[in-house]
Amino acid sequence: MRVGIAGAGSIAFGTAALLEKLGHKATLWSPSGTGTVALADGKSLTAEGAIEGTFLPAVAESAEDLVHDTDVILIALPAYGHRFVLDAIAPHLTAGQVVIFSSHTSFGALYLSSLLAARGITLPIVAWGTTIVSGRKLGPALVQVNTIRKQVDLATVPASESARGHAVCTALFGEHFVDRGSLLAIALSNLNPQNHLGIALGNMSRMERGETWVQAQNVTPNIGRLLETLDLERLAVAEKLQLKVRDIFQHFHLSFHVPVSTISQMNQEMHEAGHNGTGPATADSRYVTEDVPFGLVVTAQLARLAGCPADLHEAGIRIFSAMYGRDFEGENDLLPELGLERLDLEGLDALCRTGFPPVVAVDRAEGRE
Repeated sequence: MRVGIAGAGSIAFGTAALLEKLGHKATLWSPSGTGTVALADGKSLTAEGAIEGTFLPAVAESAEDLVHDTDVILIALPAYGHRFVLDAIAPHLTAGQVVIFSSHTSFGALYLSSLLAARGITLPIVAWGTTIVSGRKLGPALVQVNTIRKQVDLATVPASESARGHAVCTALFGEHFVDRGSLLAIALSNLNPQNHLGIALGNMSRMERGETWVQAQNVTPNIGRLLETLDLERLAVAEKLQLKVRDIFQHFHLSFHVPVSTISQMNQEMHEAGHNGTGPATADSRYVTEDVPFGLVVTAQLARLAGCPADLHEAGIRIFSAMYGRDFEGENDLLPELGLERLDLEGLDALCRTGFPPVVAVDRAEGRE
């Protein structure tokens, strides 16, 4: 299959390498224009770790170029870049294509659905609860892939296209996917925001000093307990909404292939097994600048709607806003466009299943559709 990937970071590069290894054709687009310069100059993409090899993905010069003549478009960049990318690709998408969010956050699938509805079209929009790979970009054409995940939760908007969305993901990557049935479940399935809250909070001085530190090794017992308690808040919201999501223990077990234990011990097992991915070496990290406004904020809002307080998530938003001198809740540029504050839980659940209905333009003067 022909897959256009919007993004040029570690997940985009790692996913491109996996697709090429599996026999598909990947095309990468860097919205900034800088992330694919080496590849555009003819340098091979080199992958190390869980994927080994050199690959030759194509490079797109524009959003239109990316979307043209592809079967699937995969969004693989931080959520603070989603609105720009979705605005850029939406005018060029056709009903025969499939869009995948790797991974989904902040109801971006609904935002894209609204853009397509304004054009009078629908297509399967697949939201993943996490990425198919994890890793680090080590150079202009070099990616370290730490793991290929055994299981990825997904949902498709509209839900009537679920079979097609699941089938396309399976055709691309194999039997890795579990359909959770509703985008609302996927909104509570991304564990990165809560996990990165604890990890960044416990290692902020390392990040600010630009130190090189092994992330799993530094999920110490106290940090591990914080992650477990954050997870209990998220699970309580999911239970109140009658949604089935995986817990943090399943997440680490399925993602990093370690036996179930305490979260700290599972991370130590990962470290001993050679999963030596480094933590952020800057405070300007997506662990905060993406995961707070586009992750913690969403969980907190759903908790409020459900009448199920998420005090630690709320505190995390306020603590990081104070540390950075920023209003992270106000930095989310997707939620305000959706008008979700006008919906109750029943209305939100319905929208998550159907998406926005296509708009039929009517020429009232002529009385014609």
